Amino acid sequence: MILVTGASGSLGGLILSGLRALPDLEVVAGTRTGDGRTARRVDFDDPASLPAAFTGVDVLLAISAGYAEDDVVLARHGALVDAAAAAGVRQVIYTSLAASGDSMTIALAHRWTEERLAAAPFAHTVLRNGLYTNVPLGLVGPQLAQAAATGVLRAPLGGGRISVVVKQDLADAAVRVAAEAQRDLAADRRHRHAGRVYELEGETAIGGAEIAEALTAAYGRPISYEPSSLAASREALTAAGFPPFSVTHALSIAANANAGRALARSSDLRALLPAAPRSVPGALAAQVAPTQA
Repeated sequence: MILVTGASGSLGGLILSGLRALPDLEVVAGTRTGDGRTARRVDFDDPASLPAAFTGVDVLLAISAGYAEDDVVLARHGALVDAAAAAGVRQVIYTSLAASGDSMTIALAHRWTEERLAAAPFAHTVLRNGLYTNVPLGLVGPQLAQAAATGVLRAPLGGGRISVVVKQDLADAAVRVAAEAQRDLAADRRHRHAGRVYELEGETAIGGAEIAEALTAAYGRPISYEPSSLAASREALTAAGFPPFSVTHALSIAANANAGRALARSSDLRALLPAAPRSVPGALAAQVAPTQA
């Protein structure tokens, strides 16, 4: 049996759908409010819910529970590892952060979790996911409407860019790894993905200029890019209601882009996909379309 945590989220939902479309696999959803019938209850903030949720699971595909302060994330992931070991889970697949994010504040909880998994009694696989295409847009979210109105996009990316990947590609890679892991375990074969760390970096990098180009195409009028300061972005994100930890992480991503440290160096993504990675410009165009702005 494969259990997908965070199945009500965007990445988890894509993975769950992909696995359920494959034959001969028993796939179960795990959600924070699972009803026990359509989904098991997997609430990382309630560790007591985890042993029952993981009972009978061979492959646990653990979506990072990272939208919180680091101490909360560490507690959640630590509880996951402990419960998986106690329940006899045979392999855990964890969605981590790609190497291009090593200098970002979001990396700490991911690397800590990888270390905990490596020390656990079960097999594990790490999917180091690149940043989604919508992440750079999130950095300039409060400015998008203003850019459409004024013709100028102000963003804290300097002249830097960020390597990004279409979320569906990451889901497809996770589906392949989980399905093959389950089939290997069922056939009592060596798990081909056990102990592996896959760098699923995007092959395309975008920055302020690329976002401005997408906005220009979407709105049918010229929109230029003008770098703004991190301080100005902190003020805008805070005023827009972003929680403090989210503001910190967003500015760290922007600072890394400014420093040229948000670019991929290598990627295993193509090797895990049935076809070439999806178009980043196409995904970006869809995300900045006026109906979604």
